Amino acid sequence: MGAAWRLHELGYDGYELFEQNDYVGGLSASFIDNNGFTWVIGGHIQFSHYDYFDRVMNFIMPNEKWVLHDRDSWIWICNRFIPYPLQNNIGKLPNKELLHCLMGLFESRAKGSLNADSAHFLNWIYLSFGKGLSDLFFVPYNQKVWAYPLEQMSADWIEDRIALPNLQKIVLNIISDQNDCTWGPNNVFRFPLYGGTGSIWNALFQALPKAKIHLKARLMKWCSKNRLLWFSDGTKQEYDYLISTIPIDQLLRLDDSMLLNEKDNFIHSSSNIVGIGLRGAPPEDLRRKCWIYFPSEDIPFYRLTIFSNYSPNNVPKGPHWSLMGEIAESPCRAIKQASLIDSSIDSLTKIGCISDASMITSTWLYRAEYAYPTPFLNRAKLLDKYLPALQRLNVYSRGRFGAWKYECGNQDHVFMQGVEAVEHILFGIPELTLQHSSMANKIRIR
Repeated sequence: MGAAWRLHELGYDGYELFEQNDYVGGLSASFIDNNGFTWVIGGHIQFSHYDYFDRVMNFIMPNEKWVLHDRDSWIWICNRFIPYPLQNNIGKLPNKELLHCLMGLFESRAKGSLNADSAHFLNWIYLSFGKGLSDLFFVPYNQKVWAYPLEQMSADWIEDRIALPNLQKIVLNIISDQNDCTWGPNNVFRFPLYGGTGSIWNALFQALPKAKIHLKARLMKWCSKNRLLWFSDGTKQEYDYLISTIPIDQLLRLDDSMLLNEKDNFIHSSSNIVGIGLRGAPPEDLRRKCWIYFPSEDIPFYRLTIFSNYSPNNVPKGPHWSLMGEIAESPCRAIKQASLIDSSIDSLTKIGCISDASMITSTWLYRAEYAYPTPFLNRAKLLDKYLPALQRLNVYSRGRFGAWKYECGNQDHVFMQGVEAVEHILFGIPELTLQHSSMANKIRIR
């Protein structure tokens, strides 16, 4: 859609956009259940590294259609809420855990930092945060969210995704007994007033020429040699350039030239989203919170979003509120999907997020097969092999799973990958986001 928008903006109509679903937005789509609750595929929020992206968002959805939030995120650990990020707020831990974490940070600092390019993720965690914080939070939480052994993951994706410890700042926070919650590019974010994140992409869809967009058109096969595409709606399409957001492993398998070596395995995890709609109002502890992280294995979800806090219109009229939990799944982490709703409700009741289960009026369950593009150890090697090979065939595999880069897989990143692919094809302008994601995450792109 980013590519289509940029072509439309340039007045170029020689394109066609094909979407396998009967809706647009992919993993950022929204759904309304039979009871009037709005749900999305995970706790998506809107923030940006790009002026161009913000201008497009403001054009398709004026200010009055957004709700602006100061991020209020927490971690449930040691039977209490601790402000996020934990490493900046260890002073809120019980004394035993606080001392253990602080000693680990001092020991880590004495050892020096690890070159992320040469380490697997588990080593990076211990050398960055020390044993205390690693054992208490970073290892169990990341095992839970990634659903793979951390020693099977690289550490070359981290960039702005994890706050590195500033020991002086941490000690000052402990002494002053203050919360430190301002870290990160998403410390201020916005959310659509109506319709969830899917409304953003529906608005963009409405602003594009309808004749150019083909819904319910799944790619069945393609021929890289003859530049032909065959879709499930019966369409046969020639192309000069192909921009694809299909997971790169699937795209390679669909080519009749058999580009993919079957020994090359792109690893991903799935996500199960549990939505719980309730009558009444949330308990006082949850009335201002955005989301909460849960490292404990006793609780099925790794993140819980108080989704009604994002917008009052995410729930039906009258006193209602809603919670949305995310549960990761992979071949290394099996999930009993049939019991996810019940186990989530039991956990929420146990920790006090739900005081009366009889107030539940709606439940929703969604499974996304491709949810997280895992930064596995030989990911860079495979991407360096296949992305250039495809591009030599005039095929630009982009997006969260098309490029398989979690570090540039947010909504703004993937939209801009489409914009930048078009500008590279038409004008030869280098693609910043994909090729230099570290830079794109650290500076504001004008």
